[in-house]
Amino acid sequence: MTPSQSAAGKWPATNSVDASESIGIGWEIAVARLRHMNDRAPRISAFVAFLLAAVVLHAEPLTGAAVASQPAGTWATRANSLPRKVVLGSAVAGFHGPLADRLSLMSTLLDQAAAQANQAPGGRGLDLMVFPEFALQRDDATTASDQAVSLQGVVLDTLARKAREHQTWIVAPMTLRERDRISNAAVLVNRSGEVAGIFRKVHPMIDERGVCEGGVTQGDGYPVFQTDFGRLGILICWDMSYEEAWDALAAGGAELVALPSASPQTLRPMAQALRHHYFVVNSAPRDNASIFDPIGRVAAQITAPGVLVHQIDLAYAILHWSETLHEGRALTERFGANVGYDYSTREDTGVFWSNDPQRSIGAMIGELGLREMPESIERMRRRVP
Repeated sequence: MTPSQSAAGKWPATNSVDASESIGIGWEIAVARLRHMNDRAPRISAFVAFLLAAVVLHAEPLTGAAVASQPAGTWATRANSLPRKVVLGSAVAGFHGPLADRLSLMSTLLDQAAAQANQAPGGRGLDLMVFPEFALQRDDATTASDQAVSLQGVVLDTLARKAREHQTWIVAPMTLRERDRISNAAVLVNRSGEVAGIFRKVHPMIDERGVCEGGVTQGDGYPVFQTDFGRLGILICWDMSYEEAWDALAAGGAELVALPSASPQTLRPMAQALRHHYFVVNSAPRDNASIFDPIGRVAAQITAPGVLVHQIDLAYAILHWSETLHEGRALTERFGANVGYDYSTREDTGVFWSNDPQRSIGAMIGELGLREMPESIERMRRRVP
């Protein structure tokens, strides 16, 4: 298994949530996850989730202010959270023609991705589907005014219906008309079919006349959206060329970045996934749909037209080579299938996660006396034993 050593749990199944998970992602997520787990269990009160968040096993609770100001994906709280599996979907697909054809293709791809997710080991279903830039517009016209669609009406009706049908979040890129404003946007729809947020491309391409992509208005910020599985950032295509965009998402606590694009680039998102230690999932009309892991490697990829479905765990640890890690085997020898990892012998680094719904990966590596890579770096910087 060289240069990458993979262990049990590449597609593990768990639907659990408890107090430790809520530490890293806020008790609001605990409410949503508990409602959603086990095939949409009965609703619980926010008070119950608050009590769960207070039962801290591996970290101190965050106050409301701390949750708002402290990135949710800090390595200490992340590794000490219980497993947080997320099934991601993406696509290589060219969207052309009138809006009705584009909505039909989007629905078909969603059906295909959801079917793959349901048929995979554990069958926990799709959590997030990402589509390419410009997926939804009126036709193949060259001006933004001719391309733009309104969200209300057939567009939102279709997205809402498919989100509810497959109980998934959707990132739907479109040329969006809002009153007198047209933007290159990505609309985030939640499992209930509601609009959870809109990201508007901050850096559209500008032609020699100074016109932005046929007449769109630039966006003005990089919001991070709270979902029931974690904190999601969105960038669109050329935004990926600006480090401040990635930095802003990291500062906002993004754990996962969706990157709809017209360009199938891999090097930029790969580098930023490594730099900020978050996952990136991109979608393009040709050559590439990928999921990049927090050490900058391709966790899953397709290059031909179709859908990509892959499970990640947002409660992970990054471990560098050590004499006692044995490229991950030390963990499997102790914990067996309750631990999963993807270790690169070429990079001497791996991403590790727990498949035990009652135990964090942080507890496992702590039991073996191992240190996460950020801790090792700081320890050696200080030259403290």
